[in-house]
Amino acid sequence: MASAVSAIRYKLVYMVPASALAVTKAAIFSAGAGRFPGEQYTECAFTCVGKGQFRPGDQANPHIGKIGELEEVEEARVEIVCFSEDVVKPAVKALKKAHPYETPAYEVYKLEDF
Repeated sequence: MASAVSAIRYKLVYMVPASALAVTKAAIFSAGAGRFPGEQYTECAFTCVGKGQFRPGDQANPHIGKIGELEEVEEARVEIVCFSEDVVKPAVKALKKAHPYETPAYEVYKLEDF
């Protein structure tokens, strides 16, 4: 029988401008992400800072930058574990609502327990 910790887990990874880091993490944590079973640890995340870039096209409505111009932004990469599909789906929904970009860059990975 699998323990609660070895249950199906997902990792949510996203990039966000540094100015919106706290808001997006708060939204995702409120949705249950970053919480280990048994509530021994909450608001768990890994964050590193780097530089993202993009060029908004003619039909874009950019939060940062101008149409047609290459934009470089200091962004944070955030990695958070979710301990079920019932947690990761609301976390992604919360991320999309809190994130300032039209189309947030995020990934969800199903994790293995070896």
